[in-house]
This record gives sequence, C-alpha cells and structure tokens, in this order.
Amino acid sequence: MLVPLAILFIAAPPIAQNARYHAFADTRSFFGIPNFWNVASNLPFLVIGIAGLRLCLRPEVQGARRSWITFFAGTALVACGSGYYHWMPVDASLAWDRLPMTIAFMALLSALVSEHTDEAFERRLLPAAIAVGIASVVWWRYTGDLRFYAWVQFAPLLAIVYILARFPARYTERRCLVYGLVWYAAAKVVEAADTHVFATTSGMLGGHALKHLLAALAPLSVYVMLARRSRCSDEKATQRLTL
Repeated sequence: MLVPLAILFIAAPPIAQNARYHAFADTRSFFGIPNFWNVASNLPFLVIGIAGLRLCLRPEVQGARRSWITFFAGTALVACGSGYYHWMPVDASLAWDRLPMTIAFMALLSALVSEHTDEAFERRLLPAAIAVGIASVVWWRYTGDLRFYAWVQFAPLLAIVYILARFPARYTERRCLVYGLVWYAAAKVVEAADTHVFATTSGMLGGHALKHLLAALAPLSVYVMLARRSRCSDEKATQRLTL
C-alpha cells in the first residue's frame, strides 16, 4: 500500500483544497442551526456508532475486536466532527470532520488485514494505522496538500477489494463488506451531484445530506456483518473468494 502513496507524491503535484468545497446547495437554517440538513443528516453515524460499540463490547464477538471497537468509535465521532464542520464550513472545522473519518478508515483496514492474516498482528497494526490516518489530516492542515489524506481515504477501500479477492474467508457474511463499498460509492456520487440532487428534489434535500445518509449505510453493513457472522469451518476457510 505504500507504493501507491510514493507514486502519488512523485508523479502528482500537490492537491489543494478547493474553496468551493464549502459551498453547499442546501444552506437552509432551522431552529437556529445553519445548514440544518447537512448537520442533522449526520445523526445516523452516532446511532450506528453507539450500536456498534455495544455489539463489539460483548464477549461473544470474535476477531479483531480492538479494531472494530475503534471503527465504531470513529463512526460515532463522525457525527460530532461532521456536524461541527457543516455548522461552520471552513477549512479549520473541516479538519475535525476528517479526523474521525480517518480513524474509522484505518481501523477498518486494521481489522480486515488482521483477520485475514494473523489476528495477533492487530496489536501493532492498529496504533500504527491510526497514527498514519491522523498524520494525513495534520499534513493537509500544515501544508495544504491533500495527497496524503486522499491515499488514507481510498487505499483502505482498495485494500478491501484486494483482501476479499486474494484471501480466503475466516468468517461468514463477508458479502456485507461489498454492500458497504457499494453504499459508500453511491454516497460519493450524490456528493458530487449536490446541486443537481437539490434541484431534482425541488429543494427538499441536497446531495450532501443524502451523501451522509447513504454513507451511514456502510458502517451499518459492517454492523450487520459482525452481528450475524460466525467462524468458517476449515473446509470453507480454504475456499478463496468466499463472500
């Protein structure tokens, strides 16, 4: 995973934060809250994060528990960080939006790598991954360069695809990870179509708020996977591409 990062820094010029990123289609205020729907649409992250924490704290949950706990903690914090940013959308508040997201992304990466290789590896991988995620946001804030953050956001997602294709399943319900990827991809699409979605819905809902709702289905897919899964039998564990 370090090779794409090196290529990105060598081949691509620094990526600056687009000032238009903060210009949302739906800027309506309700109850004294600016950009109300962009703020309120983060609530599902809090609900799913708390539910995931309760699930992962149960002794019967197997696998990379530390990473899953961190993942859902990051998910819950997304509601706080993103809500704060959309209340006051500037670069300074955007950093608090991105920090919990990087924690969730890197914890997910740690969980999947550990569970598909050696679960004992989690003790070293998780803190290192979280440190890298936080460093990517700090790098952006002090240099104005988004390349490191872009790698942190998308490399774990590409790693999920590779892990599912390359390694045999040790737990059932891996298809939920695919569902999560689909929901996240859909969220990125409607985010790019913020103004179009707002116009199509006759001003009822902007694409950015819809992005939050769709993106929240990604950690929900992880929650469903953990709630339903069980350890594969030895026979199933030898089958590659088992979803």
